[in-house]
Amino acid sequence: MSKRIRVALVNDYELVLRGLAHMLAPFDDRLEVVQLDARERVDADVDVALYDTFAQPEPDDEDVSRLASNPLIKTVAVFTWKMDQELIDAATRRGATGYFAKSISGDELADGLLRVAAGETVLGSPRRRVPSGPGVDWPGRDHGISDRQSEILALITQGKRNAEIAELTHLSPNTVKTHIRTLYSKIGAVTRVDAVLWGTENGFRPDHRSIDR
Repeated sequence: MSKRIRVALVNDYELVLRGLAHMLAPFDDRLEVVQLDARERVDADVDVALYDTFAQPEPDDEDVSRLASNPLIKTVAVFTWKMDQELIDAATRRGATGYFAKSISGDELADGLLRVAAGETVLGSPRRRVPSGPGVDWPGRDHGISDRQSEILALITQGKRNAEIAELTHLSPNTVKTHIRTLYSKIGAVTRVDAVLWGTENGFRPDHRSIDR
């Protein structure tokens, strides 16, 4: 049996990290998750840092730069709903050698991580934001909140304005407003303050802004 690769999972939300670890658990004969903590920077030697972009308030490429500059990390892969060519290009310029859509299966993700750990560059096909694949989890899913609405609520809970949310999610301002109206109806919110309070009480506040700082 070949040696297992070592993987660190990176995101600010514990629920997102636990879901990602659960997705990769069936492949523990091929890879080992060695770090799973939203409050700490990567501090162990790893073959791949898998960066989940859920609700990150800064551009993906800046976070990739911080991870790629960590000497303990051999390479960086991105796991995202956002598959715009400009984001793929920015991530690879900053040092990522893997860029994976959240529509892929756990088996495909595990295979991709093994390939980037072996020195390959593995990039998903550019397209519009992808739907969630099997095994992907997000805050609010049990309340009937969609993946896209979840990310928008997380950004609202972080204090982001609609224009900022549109830029970060690569959606039009009108589309963001439509998602917010639907989201409010699902959580019983009337005002933005209501939404922030609901989000804070239901896992939508980041555990810590700690992307490898």
